[in-house]
Amino acid sequence: MPKLSHPALFASITLSALLLSGCDRPAPLHVADGQAQGTSYHLKWWIESDTDASDEAIGKAITHTLKRIDKALSTYRDDSWLAEFNARRDTDWHQAPPSVIELLGIARQVNRLSGGCYDPTVGPLFRLWGFHDENFHVPDNAAIQAARTHIGLDKIEVDAERGAIRKRTPNVTLDVSSMGEGYTIEQLARELEAHGVQNYLVEMGGDLYAKGRKPSGEPWRVGVEVPKPDQLSAQRVFEVQDKAGVSLNTSGTYRRYFDDNGQTYGHVIDARTGRPVQHHLVSASVFGQRPALTDAWATALLCLGPKEGLAAANQLDMPVYLIEKTSNGFKTQDSEALDRSTLIKASSDD
Repeated sequence: MPKLSHPALFASITLSALLLSGCDRPAPLHVADGQAQGTSYHLKWWIESDTDASDEAIGKAITHTLKRIDKALSTYRDDSWLAEFNARRDTDWHQAPPSVIELLGIARQVNRLSGGCYDPTVGPLFRLWGFHDENFHVPDNAAIQAARTHIGLDKIEVDAERGAIRKRTPNVTLDVSSMGEGYTIEQLARELEAHGVQNYLVEMGGDLYAKGRKPSGEPWRVGVEVPKPDQLSAQRVFEVQDKAGVSLNTSGTYRRYFDDNGQTYGHVIDARTGRPVQHHLVSASVFGQRPALTDAWATALLCLGPKEGLAAANQLDMPVYLIEKTSNGFKTQDSEALDRSTLIKASSDD
């Protein structure tokens, strides 16, 4: 799962404008790159001739947005709101940032529809198996059951009208990292639009949101990564067809795992069992129009596995692309909604 970082991981933003060649030269493509939340981000946009938006103003907005999210949601800095809430051992009501209230609403929806497989209170199990600090080990059943007593979204109460939450049991903790990159992408996209930008691509840690078209008028093209830890290339490329905006979020088990006595354990833990999933689904990609939601569903489907995940995608009419590892290589599956989607289509030259 993606993790939100300590502020030291923020690097200065690099802003540039790329002039594209051609006789009838299209508008320049502006680019912003940097590091945040333990990963890289890349923004590309171009500005209509009647739009007054400066790179400096957009750069300041990007920096402010990233710092605001990190201060609210980071689990790697002791002074973030989420870290302070997790450290408390009480059941009192506490005012929460709007981002926390919003993400908990999404989490409850995905938790319910995934039958409890997706759960952002799973942190104690994540730490128990060693994925938090890479001190990997297989815990015994007693330790797993003990950790599970502190897990469950029903142990968190939300008062959305007052913007407050509380713990029903003192030791429950929250980690919304599985929605963190998607939520950040949403917020960066909103900042671009607040500055009058309507054609852009925002990418963070491999997840993205694209709207409009390239300056040339061609559609944005996005790729799903090959599920191999030592290979950075596209398994499949899609063209964005909906000018109103399309999100793509991918979760995979192929970068964070460990082996013990010939058994492989990935970092996606099923809250219903307390153990890493044991099926062979290695990548789940979800298309939609709200990155925080599709980010949560990418993790949920990776938890559910190829059969349950595909069934859920078909039942909920979600455009989903799944990659399963088999003895003969990789097997891919499209959900029914992906096959008939008007949001995106597979590129003819992928």
